Amino acid sequence: MTTLPRQRTFWAIAAILALYLAASAAPTPLYVVYQDEWGFSSTTLTVIFALYVFGLLATLLVLGRLSDHVGRRPVIAAALVLEIVAMSLFALAGGVEVLSTARVVQGVATGLAMTAMGAALVDLNPPEQPELAGVVSGFAPIGGLAIGALVAGALVEYGPAPTHLVYLLILAGLLAACVVAALMPETAAPRAGALASLRPRLAVPPHARAQMLALVPILIASWGLGGLYLSLGPSVAADVFAMPNHVIGGLVVTTLCGVGALTILRLRHWEASRSLILSAGFLAAGMAVTLLGLVAESAAVAALGTVVAGVGFGASGRGSFGTVASIALPGERAGLFAVFYVISYLAFSLPALAAGLASNEFGLRPTAIAYGCAVLVLSLLAAWAQRRLVARQARIAPVRL
Repeated sequence: MTTLPRQRTFWAIAAILALYLAASAAPTPLYVVYQDEWGFSSTTLTVIFALYVFGLLATLLVLGRLSDHVGRRPVIAAALVLEIVAMSLFALAGGVEVLSTARVVQGVATGLAMTAMGAALVDLNPPEQPELAGVVSGFAPIGGLAIGALVAGALVEYGPAPTHLVYLLILAGLLAACVVAALMPETAAPRAGALASLRPRLAVPPHARAQMLALVPILIASWGLGGLYLSLGPSVAADVFAMPNHVIGGLVVTTLCGVGALTILRLRHWEASRSLILSAGFLAAGMAVTLLGLVAESAAVAALGTVVAGVGFGASGRGSFGTVASIALPGERAGLFAVFYVISYLAFSLPALAAGLASNEFGLRPTAIAYGCAVLVLSLLAAWAQRRLVARQARIAPVRL
């Protein structure tokens, strides 16, 4: 069978990765619809949101390193089959039970896909553009989130069958992705240890520990912010700012992620450390402005803060993905991406789940304000951590005569 050229495979994998994250964002504008139709609370909403992440995290822990041993193609193929099952369940869902099951299956599929596809992008990275894999690995997920939320919001507001159509469209894209998986070249030679790799274990090689440790505060700040927007953002728009239009609910996510995606492209030639320092500053400034908008109940000020925070969100993606892509050796790429995503998705899910529980007790607005203050503090800590790492690397760098 004829295989796709490596360059075409690179861009096809990037598009499929974006599709997966678009699919993960697609239910966000629908949550308000599901709440109205099925009558569940904000706590149930965030539990459904968290189920996706818990399925993803379990997959990263057990299967995150598998493609380093059996190859990228079989893992990507399995991920596509599971994602097709998930989209079918979403399209058929008539209650919380099926919706929850769909989110768990989607989490497993996304966990499989992200590690294998992230590693494949590094495998396929053109040698003449060493930074490209890091840029694309950051852009594709954030861009996918932006597109998925916006398209889903528009279809819910203006399209027929709002709880079905978006999933059917994603199914069509997944079927096309199956053709790519069948034709892509294998980029990782199978090696022994596949069964042993299934033992839940996260490990960072010694040579990568300093860089990964310095990433933790910015990952928690940026992904925690993303979790708030994707889980409760449309509800905040509807309840706090009295803007119940589903397109507006989608735009809340799209503004953050869309600005982030454009920022990644703008910073594509920047060093990862420089992007991360910029990220921390913009996340802190954006959250400060957004908090002002929440306190004043001004949608315009909150939107401005979201734009500023979006720059920080994108710079974080550029810097963090670029860091992982640059420090991961060939035999450890999927495993290191698994560690990266476990940290990121814990930050993405646990604070959002806590916010959902708190919103029932204290209300959406006070909860969002408290959450934003935490992100602000973490952003300042991230700036300190990155500057300390840069200073440390400068001290130990060899002197060149």
